Formats: sequence, C-alpha cells, structure tokens
Amino acid sequence: MMFFLKPLHIIGFLSVILLITVVSVLSGKKVKSADDFITSKKMSNSWMVTGTITGVLVGGASTIGTTQLAFQCGMSAWWFTLGEGIACLLLLFLIKPLKESGVQTIPQFLSQSYGQKSIIPSCFFSSAGMFISVVAQLLSLVALISSMFTLNPLLIAFIGILLMATYIIFGGIWGSSLVGIIKIILIYTFLAMASIFCYKSFGSISNLKDIFPYYPWFSLFGRGFMVDSSALFSTLVGVISTQTCIQAVLSGKNISVSRKGVLLSAFLIPPTGIAGILIGFYMRINYPDINSAQALPLFIIKHFNPLLSGMALATLLIAATVTGASLILGISTMFTRDIYPKFFRFNEKSALLLSRLTIIIILFIALLFVKQNLYSLIIKWNFLSMGLRGTTIFFPFLASIFFKDYVSLSAGFWAITIAPLSIIIWKIIYPEGLNPVFIGLTISLFILIGISKISLYKERKKSF
Repeated sequence: MMFFLKPLHIIGFLSVILLITVVSVLSGKKVKSADDFITSKKMSNSWMVTGTITGVLVGGASTIGTTQLAFQCGMSAWWFTLGEGIACLLLLFLIKPLKESGVQTIPQFLSQSYGQKSIIPSCFFSSAGMFISVVAQLLSLVALISSMFTLNPLLIAFIGILLMATYIIFGGIWGSSLVGIIKIILIYTFLAMASIFCYKSFGSISNLKDIFPYYPWFSLFGRGFMVDSSALFSTLVGVISTQTCIQAVLSGKNISVSRKGVLLSAFLIPPTGIAGILIGFYMRINYPDINSAQALPLFIIKHFNPLLSGMALATLLIAATVTGASLILGISTMFTRDIYPKFFRFNEKSALLLSRLTIIIILFIALLFVKQNLYSLIIKWNFLSMGLRGTTIFFPFLASIFFKDYVSLSAGFWAITIAPLSIIIWKIIYPEGLNPVFIGLTISLFILIGISKISLYKERKKSF
C-alpha cells in the first residue's frame, strides 16, 4: 500500500536527510587516524556515548519492526526494546574492566584470557551476527521507502547501502555518535507525537481491551512463553556481545562518562517500544489489511501534516541506516584490528583506508542477502542476530571478567568456537524448534565449566 506524497512531504524528508548528511561529512574532519575512526581517541562525552549506543540499538527493528510485530501480536513486541534497556543496565557492571584493559575490540579482550587463537572464531561469529542485523535494517528501509515511492525493492536496498556508507565512512565513531544524538532528538519527538495521537483515539486502554482479547494481545508472552522469553534472552546477551556497543563504552573520556552514557541509553530505549505498540494497535484497528511492515510509515503519512510527515519518515530512514552503519563499523573494526594483521603486513597509516574499504565490501554483500529475503519478518532477523553474537561472546566474556582464575585457556577457545556452530546446526535441523540461543548458551556454559574442571584436575595431578 502506498500513499500519494505532496511537495511538503518531500521538502521535510530531504531537509532531515540533508542535515544528517552534512553532520556525517563534517564529522570526517575530526578523523585524522584509524584511532579517531574507531574510538575517537577515547575523548567522547556521555551524550556521545549515548548517541553511539542508541544509534546502533534504536534502528529499523526497534521502530518499524516493533510496530510490525505489535500489529500482528500486540504487547509481546516490547521485548526487543525492553531487552535492550535491561542489557544496558547490565553493561554498567562491565565498563570498568573494559576501560582498564586498553583494548579496542571484544576479541582482543577475550584473547587476554583465552589466547590469540580465540580471536579468529570470536571475530567471525560475532561479525556474522552483526551482519544479520544489517540485513534487518535494509529490510526496514525497503518497507519504509516502498510506502513512499514506487521503486524496485532491490533499488531501495541499494539506496540504503549508499546512505549507510555516507553516514559511517567519513566520521567513523564520531559520525555514529553525533548523528546518533540528532537521531535521539528527532525520533523521540515524532514517536511521542504519534503515541499521544493513538492514545487519544483509543480514549483509554480499557477501550482497547474491549476490542482485543487479553491473550495474546496484552500479554508479554503472547507468542508463547518460550518464544518471548528467548527473544528477551537473545536481546540481553546480544547487546552485551555487540562490538559497536563496546566501542561506545571504550570511546568515553573516563569510566564515569561511559557509565553515564550507558545509563542514559538504558532509560531512553524502552519507551520507543511502547510507542511502536500503540501505533501497531491503532493500525490494526483502522487498517487491518495493510502489509504489517508498513504500519509505522503509513501511520505517519496518513496522520501527520505533510511537512512533519516527511521529516518523521526521514527520521525512520536515519534510524535504520545509522544502526546498520554502526554495526558495519563494528565488523570493520574487528576485521582491520584482529583479522587482517594476522595474515598480512599491517601498516597503521593505511588502517583508515582499509577500514573504509571493508565497510563498502560488507555493504554490497548485505545487498545480496536482502535480495533473497525481501519479504521476511524484520524483527526475527534481529533476534537471530542477537542470538548468534550472544552465544559466541556472552559467557566467555563474563567468565574472563569475573572468573578469570577459574576458566582455562582451552575452555574459552572451544566455547567461542563450538557454541555458535551448534546454534547454526540446530537451526538447520530444527528450524521451528526450541530457540537455538538456549542451545548455544547451554553448550557454551558446559564447555567453559567442563573443560576448565578437566584442566584443573590435570594440573593438580601433575603437582603431586
């Protein structure tokens, strides 16, 4: 379904795109080295930390995807943004050891406990998880722009990768944080306006309950306890295991600044899900036959005045592109800092160019994936993404911080390698079975405990 756009729609839309593009390009002036590009030389303030974190977490899945799922299922759509907020609170406990470690990436941090051979599998599987989320953001862009223009979906995805390249390739972490701050202001303004409109149209929540049965519409477990609890768990472990979120923490001037930025993110993110749910309910009542992925953009086009509508649509576009671009920055950082130097001679002077070339290559690979999955459920991609990076990183990461003296080097390596492989195999064999994140995390935990105990036993036996 598509609505006719007026000139004011286009003016509002282009004004926001132009603003963000200018900020992204100008942020490139702050980038003089690869260190600037990756961590802003650890000089970010708390708002910049927040901007980077919300930039990567509040994207197409948190807005368009949440509204889509609410249109289909109701309140259970909240788990994604609620889980992101809770994950940020948990991240507070990890900031001090991360800042004191002096690393730039999660694999580097893990290698301090599990040896250099742990770098390759941790980079590969966590990058694969983030890459899947990039695909989700591009699918969000297809849903958004197809609500506005009659364009080939593949062409829309191509436009999306060009925008992502623009928003990250010039300024790196600087561009991600500055654009993230602007995005926060815009997206919360428009979601607040939409929420107020929807709530007034309902009259009260009681009126909604007269229209929809409590289950599944008003239950947080409306899709089933296992499905929704696994969605929450996938999000928790995925956020903590996301390279770009860790980069945001590392970019802070000091521990206090990073903590303030993470805490602010924890309180800013969950309300976006509530807004998406209200809009999902409204669109289900008034436009039940639309494509669910277009629920949020069509609401904006229909119920905002043309100028504000165009600006709001551009903000959704920015939300998806900045999230995708931020994730790609994380993948690029791990490749240039952890993978490339292991196989080729590494020159710090060429590191910045290498980072930017890597970003371009990743974007075009993502385009190929989108071509094959144009009509899949957006938020499912993000849950899969969170699960894959979480099973790779989560337990080995926590063990290296809190139980470093009790976990053996080999236990960490095999947990990082086997756990993500197990969820891929499980998903292939049982595509509709138990969420693979539970399988992967269980295997990861058993490997860490089991191999560590065996290693400890062997060491004690040698000592006698």
